[in-house]
Amino acid sequence: MTATGVWAGRPDLSDIDGFWTAPISERAAGFAALREHEPIPFYEEPEFAYFPRGAGFYALTRHADVVEASRNPAVFTSGQGSTSVTDMPPEFREFFGSMIEMDDPRHARLRRIVSRGFTPRRLGALVDEVAVVARRIVDDVVEKGGCDAVTEIAARLPLKIVCDLMGVPASQHGFVFDRTNVILGASDPEYVPDAENIGVALLQAGSDLAALMQDLGRHRMEHPTDDVVSALVNAEVDGERLTPDELGSFFILLVVAGNETTRNAISWGLHLLTEHPDQRSIWLADLDGVTPTAVEEIVRLASPVVFMRRTLSRDAELGGQRLPAGAKVGLFYWAANRDPAVFPDPDRFDVRRSPNNHVGFGGPGPHFCLGAHLARREMAVMFRELLTRVPDIHATAPPQRLRSMFINGIKHLPVAFTPGRR
Repeated sequence: MTATGVWAGRPDLSDIDGFWTAPISERAAGFAALREHEPIPFYEEPEFAYFPRGAGFYALTRHADVVEASRNPAVFTSGQGSTSVTDMPPEFREFFGSMIEMDDPRHARLRRIVSRGFTPRRLGALVDEVAVVARRIVDDVVEKGGCDAVTEIAARLPLKIVCDLMGVPASQHGFVFDRTNVILGASDPEYVPDAENIGVALLQAGSDLAALMQDLGRHRMEHPTDDVVSALVNAEVDGERLTPDELGSFFILLVVAGNETTRNAISWGLHLLTEHPDQRSIWLADLDGVTPTAVEEIVRLASPVVFMRRTLSRDAELGGQRLPAGAKVGLFYWAANRDPAVFPDPDRFDVRRSPNNHVGFGGPGPHFCLGAHLARREMAVMFRELLTRVPDIHATAPPQRLRSMFINGIKHLPVAFTPGRR
């Protein structure tokens, strides 16, 4: 321990250019040390030019603590912010404050209305479309023998599915992709090169996506079709409908979460298969049997959403530690998914791992990922298509990782494979 009471070697979870850009093995070792020595540490908040710096946050690193906090939303609340440990100003929350940043009863109300747009019939048709889209994506690259797996494979599938789901025309898909990159890659100079105006870029990206969906919503109210937007703008629960602002913020949530998580899970999966050829062989030997467990294992190790924040409504005890009312708490899914108390040999990639009680789609409770079933389907179909048609696909360089403590993202991943036929 040092004179300030901090033990030597304690990782700094607020250091974006240190801890969060270090090799993945070092990140895993840092969280392992925290689980052993200080499983609920307290940190100062990162400094962002565009958000005011707050009083700091506690970090949950054990699986049991993340699950317990997730199951107790009345104490570990989301209404004061969930996607940033710093507090977002009101103008930001206008665009980025959808269901994941609400508590009941408002959260339940919005979720009930939104569920009217996701009927079993509509989702069933979407499941069929995933296979068609995946086939076309592989068709577009199969003769080249190589490509950027992120931009040409992994990102294209969820982007098209979500945009088609919401009725966004194909001419706008690239625009949506660019805007979501800004929102979740705001700290990365590739997506927002002007570090002095990150806040402006975030607000503009949110405004652009909200305006796109609000315009579409107004049109669908007068000219309804069979897409989700038509269902959402005309859905009524207990006399209430979605407001234009709620529709816009829900679209931002759907397109950002629906694109980024699946895109990054597929990208990390290709990297993992490159690093572990023995697991590729196991999967190829039994595609039908192994695909379900392989998808769960990829989500566990990728943990595309690193954490979500909660704020304590009252004093609470968690894992034997007292936490004060008003404290901010980060539920670090990435760390929980490598907890040896739940996952034997947690850093090992095992496509047949079972059971696999990961929290890659969030912990149990009202904020469990609404699109988890669709994400699993997209991943399963995409890997089946790739492993069937280009079974030797492999990364030819390390992944270019996103500069972020919130998203465990890959920006680019060059891959090669034996060319095939369209």
